[in-house]
Amino acid sequence: MPILTAAFVAAMAFVTATLSGVFGMAGGLLLMGALALVLPVSAAFVTHGVLQLVANGWRAVLHRRHVRWDIVGWYALASLIAGIAVALIALAPSKPLLFLLLGLIPLLTWLPQRWISLDAARPTQAFLSGLSVTGLNLSAGVAGPLLDIFFVRTELTRHAIVATKAATQVFAHLAKIVVYGAPLAGVAGSGVPPLWVFAAAIPLSMLGTALGGRILDRMSDVNFKRWTRWIVTGIGGLYLVQAAQLFLRGG
Repeated sequence: MPILTAAFVAAMAFVTATLSGVFGMAGGLLLMGALALVLPVSAAFVTHGVLQLVANGWRAVLHRRHVRWDIVGWYALASLIAGIAVALIALAPSKPLLFLLLGLIPLLTWLPQRWISLDAARPTQAFLSGLSVTGLNLSAGVAGPLLDIFFVRTELTRHAIVATKAATQVFAHLAKIVVYGAPLAGVAGSGVPPLWVFAAAIPLSMLGTALGGRILDRMSDVNFKRWTRWIVTGIGGLYLVQAAQLFLRGG
């Protein structure tokens, strides 16, 4: 792997982990698109899964006293089922389709709250979130805005939302690593970064997560929700432009 590509991956691991540490989902959306720019789709999925697994896992550890473990338990069970189902289909999106999906996903944040009656604190809906979010995660690479819908009507604080979502995403990213990583194991030229790149990126991801947590402590719940929506929408707009360019060039 070229050194500039490796440096880009490591730098984005830090930047996006910081962003996710503050808003809980925007970083994953940005990281997936960044990786897809420099890596093949399947390799981008695996790399994204590893880095986000570390970032989310570390964020859950840092905020562990705020995690709602009952929600995480139901989500984990559903993630296992969704992972098995997608693995049987074995379908990876093309790069233009991936950017199109990444661009459309943020639109979910603009659904009127009166249309939404989902609450992840309810066991059946925590299970439903695991099925739908993991399924979307395995087809589009990210699903933060969809996961957020299940937390809109909860009475959780911003710390509990970030911590619980981080814990659930550990299982979604594990599924991504297994589903897309298993077929690439031992394949030469798969595009997956070498181990030394992960060795550099993972500590940076953990550092970014810790920094994001510090910023989160200084935000209000109102600002937290307002900025999240606008940030992911802006990122989504850039992805739609990229998707259009790729479709016009024929991929």
